[in-house]
Amino acid sequence: MPFICCLQLDAAAPLLAQLDHPIVIAKINADKYSKLASKYEIDGFPTLKVFIHGIPTDYSGPRRHDLLVRYLRKFAAPDVSAGTSFPVFIGFDLNQSVIYELAKKYKKKAWFSVAKDFSEDVMVRYDFDKVPALVSLHPKYNQQSVFYGPFDGDFLEDYIKQNQLPLVVPINFETLKQMGDDKRRIVVTFLEDDVGENSQKLVKILKSAASANRDLVFAYVGVKQWEDFTETFGINKKSELPKMLIWDGNEEYHVGDLDQGSQVSQFLEAYREGRTIRKRVSGPSLMGFINSLITIRTVYLIVFIVAVIMVIQYVTRSDDDDGAQLEAAAAAPLLPVAPFLSRPGRKSTSLGTRRTEKGRSFSYKEGHI
Repeated sequence: MPFICCLQLDAAAPLLAQLDHPIVIAKINADKYSKLASKYEIDGFPTLKVFIHGIPTDYSGPRRHDLLVRYLRKFAAPDVSAGTSFPVFIGFDLNQSVIYELAKKYKKKAWFSVAKDFSEDVMVRYDFDKVPALVSLHPKYNQQSVFYGPFDGDFLEDYIKQNQLPLVVPINFETLKQMGDDKRRIVVTFLEDDVGENSQKLVKILKSAASANRDLVFAYVGVKQWEDFTETFGINKKSELPKMLIWDGNEEYHVGDLDQGSQVSQFLEAYREGRTIRKRVSGPSLMGFINSLITIRTVYLIVFIVAVIMVIQYVTRSDDDDGAQLEAAAAAPLLPVAPFLSRPGRKSTSLGTRRTEKGRSFSYKEGHI
């Protein structure tokens, strides 16, 4: 690597190390470590690469140390701070080339790694019993799953896409946006309280159902936690709960307390076979709700404030007009008073305003077994 580039990197290194999300600079002698250079396709000097979640990306930005720091701060900082919200994919005894392209494709949504020479304790910890295996971890939700292949065609990418979300998703502002990027239909379970003991038992049943129905997204929400959301489906604290619904497919089913596992299976079977009675009710589409997260109460408050402002403006304008008329009358000369005569055949008219309010409505179908 030329001397001038080394000086720029040496000057940039301490500045990058002091960032909120530190960036480490490493220099490699490609002549000495030729195998490493060949692995990352280094064929010219100097070559700079940025490693994001372990995946190399060619660096094509400025090389002067101050501009380099500014560029990397914008380019790399958001991606190297994945935290616990990102899913983690670990390939055990899996050839790196198998997931390399997919890792680059999903580098901003997940972490990828490949492990070799691991012990049986690691197999027990990550709950897999043969190799090659790809383990998906969701640290935030303490959930994981294992994929044993096939690792060719679309099977591997389908697994990675499906595991961007945990098996069962708690609905909140953050996960709503994530589900909006998923093309699968969503099985929503409405609970009275999503942290209650009975609710957590049902969530475990939903995890089993989700494992067997990966073409669907399973989610749950507590009416106690987010009633503004559940009310858009006509579900509130007075509703019979728990209740299941296919969002964007829109079949509805009540889940009783007894044998919930069988009832969940019956609901999914009825949905797939079309054996549901459907009717129109009011409810949102997924993207419609995401794009209208302002609550009804907020809308009412805005309308009230606008109305008050309009009334104040009207009263102020009326006072100004009355004052102007009085001033004009005082300044005008006195004239003889004559009776007011209306022209024969002329009818007095008054102008009225009719206000129409354009409301937004959502419709979906629901059904009962």
